[in-house]
Amino acid sequence: MTNTSVPAPDHVTMYGADWCRDCRRTEALLNKLGVEWTKVDVEASAEAAETAKAISGRMNIPVVHFTDGSHLVEPSDDAVRTKLGV
Repeated sequence: MTNTSVPAPDHVTMYGADWCRDCRRTEALLNKLGVEWTKVDVEASAEAAETAKAISGRMNIPVVHFTDGSHLVEPSDDAVRTKLGV
């Protein structure tokens, strides 16, 4: 996992915040699955928060953006596993 304010187009990007329980759960799952991903902290950057909102059309986090351009908002672990095919 890389922590940045810029998304990485070559792997999964998760927009979230450290205080968000769903974000921490999704982070743990991505790490457990060995997924290459980047965390974009929406608290650290207003631009990142706007990008997450533009992707999802909502203010909710986490927003998990996949390399195929699709995304999930506040996904369950099952939804993430299904999307990743694991």
